[in-house]
Amino acid sequence: MEPANHFTVLRRYWRLLVGCTLAALVVGWLLTPAGDTVDNAKWKCKVAITPVAGAGDTVRADQVLSYAQGADVAAAAAKQLGINDASALIARRTVTADSPQMLTIATTGPTGQSCSDLATAYSAAIIKGYSDESARSAAETIKKLQAQADAQQQQLNEIQAQYNRSAPADQPKLQPKLTAASTSLTTTLATISKLANSAQTDAIQQWGSIDARQGTSNLLSSPSRSVRLGLAVFLGLALGVVAALMLSRMDTRLRTRNAVEEAFNLPVIGEVPLLSRRQRRVREPLVRARPSDPAAEAYRSLRSTLLLTGPDTLARPAGGDDRSPARTAPRPLTEPAPVVLVASGGSRDGRTITIANLAAALAETGRGVLVLDCDFRHPQLHTHLGVADGPGMAELLSGERLDELDELIRPTNVAGVSLITGGNTTAYPAALVLRAGDVLRRVRPHADVVLIDTSPLLHANDAYDLVQHADAVLVTVRSGNVTPEQADRVAELLSRTGVPVAGVALLGTYGRSGRRRRGPAGGAGASSGSAGRGGQQHQPQQQAALPRQSGPAAERASAPGPERTAEPPGERGGGRTTPSWARRSAGANGDGPNGTGPGSANGHGHGGDQGEPALLREAEER
Repeated sequence: MEPANHFTVLRRYWRLLVGCTLAALVVGWLLTPAGDTVDNAKWKCKVAITPVAGAGDTVRADQVLSYAQGADVAAAAAKQLGINDASALIARRTVTADSPQMLTIATTGPTGQSCSDLATAYSAAIIKGYSDESARSAAETIKKLQAQADAQQQQLNEIQAQYNRSAPADQPKLQPKLTAASTSLTTTLATISKLANSAQTDAIQQWGSIDARQGTSNLLSSPSRSVRLGLAVFLGLALGVVAALMLSRMDTRLRTRNAVEEAFNLPVIGEVPLLSRRQRRVREPLVRARPSDPAAEAYRSLRSTLLLTGPDTLARPAGGDDRSPARTAPRPLTEPAPVVLVASGGSRDGRTITIANLAAALAETGRGVLVLDCDFRHPQLHTHLGVADGPGMAELLSGERLDELDELIRPTNVAGVSLITGGNTTAYPAALVLRAGDVLRRVRPHADVVLIDTSPLLHANDAYDLVQHADAVLVTVRSGNVTPEQADRVAELLSRTGVPVAGVALLGTYGRSGRRRRGPAGGAGASSGSAGRGGQQHQPQQQAALPRQSGPAAERASAPGPERTAEPPGERGGGRTTPSWARRSAGANGDGPNGTGPGSANGHGHGGDQGEPALLREAEER
């Protein structure tokens, strides 16, 4: 994916980016204390404590560990450091037993000196406190042993007196008792002496010096609220970008021109940028309401391309009072107006708004445009063209008001554009289009161009029944609303009709969506169009489908070819190359012996394109 496409993806998923950033900001705010605190983990110190020589058998590591983790040691260390809050020191120290004969005290601090002072204070508090506890315990034990020694001394004195009073023959019997009592007394006195000596010295001692080193503090462990919030915003934004790119990879909907051309196998002849919310609230065509808007210019570009590559009669310039948009009298039947069916695969593809703006753009060239609303399920054209709802196509197709055609053609808020509304549909919509051929033949003389709006191809059969009566089809696609499978199905349905497809109008694009591949002739339409469903490689398929058509399209396609003025293959009367998908058999679009067809020399055919060189040059430059 190109860098420009990455920015397009991020713009499309901007709500996801904002959501992830705000969520990370809230989490960072909740997890970070207010204000800037001291980083107590910047320095780390360790000190080891072991029993003194000769006290290893009386000092137990579990007892020392239990004492070192008590509140008395923290209070003593805080008093030594001159700190009133002992709980703050507890959070900065850790005591572990590395072995039965060694304890390790680890402390942290914002500076090396404060960390070392805390380790020294804790070590001294543990040594002094445990030694004092050991001395008090030894004193109590000595007191008990002293009483026991006094009792043993008294017993020994009694046995000794008895031994002295006894006869020499009885003394051997008392000798074992005398020896045992003397041994017990000696043992007790030795224990008392040992305890007295140990009570006079510390039971434990510090082993080695304090190991002080700087910690691994970084942005992740920074206690500053501002730093952590900034980091949270960055991480949230990064998460949103990753999520947006992943969603874009999983989303197979068509969004770019190249993707649409590849999926439909048709050229994209117009790209309309994404409309803002204010633009979408405008109910009238943008071409009339905001003529200088980029979207209005995009619709004009679509009009110019359609005039160049559409039906031959569509490119015929309007001129004279007989082609006035206000004309209500029918034109001669020898000049039938071209019928362009605007179709889409699904709903919300911008089909109706495209028809309204295309009609306004065509009216700017002096052409009289008649719009037929054949979307009987959701008719909306009257709201865009400022016409009140009323009888219309439903009554015409059902035969109820077929003789009142002139009354049903109603002017709109766009000069040169008239409309026949959808009408009041009472019958099943699919049954109404059975008389479409007769109705279209009667409305053709009332305008220079006839545009038809219909239901989506993939949702109803109306468009498929109407397309056989049209001279060209324009497909509308909204960016991100169609999948490749749906596009392939639409292209397949259109290829079966044999009606030339002018191309695809892509709506809702974010700027430029890609570079079109050009063929040897240098024309975008020639390259893309020839590869389309209506291209040369598909002509046998179209010719096989033509005999099954009915109505004006089939009649024009089957007209005899010799009656048309000879032209070089692929050349139109104006000297421009006709795309292969737009070439017609002789007699199409009203060609006949009277010379009024597109190839005639009387100026009514494509030779009349020279009457609007500015329009053609503008379209070719686009």
